[in-house]
Amino acid sequence: MRRRVLLAAAVLVALAGCAGPPSAEDGDPPRTAPAGPGRPDTAAPRPGRTGEAKPSPTGSTTPARSPATLLLADFGADTVTFLPADGRGRPDAVRVGAAPYGVAVGADGRAWVATAEGLAVVDTRTRERVARVPYRTRTGPVAHGEYRGGGMGVALAPDGRHAYVGVNVPDGRGTLEVVDTRTLRVTAVLPVGRRPFDVDVAPDGGRVYVTAHDSFEVTVIDPGDGERGSDAGGAGEGGAPRVVRRVEVAPYGTEGGLGSWLKPHYAAVRPSDGHLLLPFEGERLVDLDPATGRSRVRRMTAHTHQHGTALTPDGHLLVVGTGPIDPAEDEGPSLTIRAPDGTERVVPLDGPHENVSASPDGRTAYVTAGYTREGWRDGVTAVDLRTGKTRWLPGGTRPVGVAVLE
Repeated sequence: MRRRVLLAAAVLVALAGCAGPPSAEDGDPPRTAPAGPGRPDTAAPRPGRTGEAKPSPTGSTTPARSPATLLLADFGADTVTFLPADGRGRPDAVRVGAAPYGVAVGADGRAWVATAEGLAVVDTRTRERVARVPYRTRTGPVAHGEYRGGGMGVALAPDGRHAYVGVNVPDGRGTLEVVDTRTLRVTAVLPVGRRPFDVDVAPDGGRVYVTAHDSFEVTVIDPGDGERGSDAGGAGEGGAPRVVRRVEVAPYGTEGGLGSWLKPHYAAVRPSDGHLLLPFEGERLVDLDPATGRSRVRRMTAHTHQHGTALTPDGHLLVVGTGPIDPAEDEGPSLTIRAPDGTERVVPLDGPHENVSASPDGRTAYVTAGYTREGWRDGVTAVDLRTGKTRWLPGGTRPVGVAVLE
């Protein structure tokens, strides 16, 4: 896939959208609301609620499960939607705050939803918003749309004691806010890159990784004890959170700056070694060692602009392809299913999609069709990871983030 300056006109229109010189590929030939300190906002309760071993996509054995429920972050509204994954039953919407983006669910059944107004807390068993934690970062007026300020990526510490949310500041660098999940207060604010699409946590909880789209970088953070920190985000003292390093991730270079399409979006943490996996354009997969900042680039095959990522329990990497940058050369929307040995299957999707989550048994991928740019739809595509067959599940309002509830 060639990346030419002929894309500049479209890029300038999108300015911070999603070209530069190629880098070596590890043996593969290159292809050409005003926020501020405050108490959590509590919400009134809302009524509602939701044996046999079978093989996973790679043949491993996992117990069969009852039909799951999907929790969707409705980027086009102020709700999350509970959507039955089997397509039966009625969706149930719960108000959480403007333009929800990322969502993470803890073992206690609470979901943490990054909205433009604060970090919402949803009890997934009773299906009610129980709190909303205001950001300490000033993000301007509450708004909707691709470039709105407020929370984007969100993740939980393995022990569930802290939530980490990447906060976008329009026209500036973002922050990572650390939230104590017991007291529902922001305990630290650290500087990260521009538009923090994704937040990930190391398997042992010892590092937090923030992928910043508009600045081509991953910020590596030592969360410390999560209880202290500086608003300025400098090196902490004792157990305070601190920035360890910033790593540029730009296998095509950074030419075009804010107007480049060839920027990182989402990452997945490989449990076996803690490396970050960041896909680019269905062509290159950056395998980043966050402990050293060194990376290797491996070949991918979908040849489409890529966004969301997830890992199945048996180690398959799922990557969402949103569609072509250049329709004359690039392929359409797809889901890449990449095995641990690097072999790939590419499943075509009907229209742009944004993010993906895998079922706990590793048999199904759920891909949101909300998408952050034009072409979005209200629903989710379910992909059978063994056969590649797809099934459309209507629901939500421009859903972007997705989690699978057991």
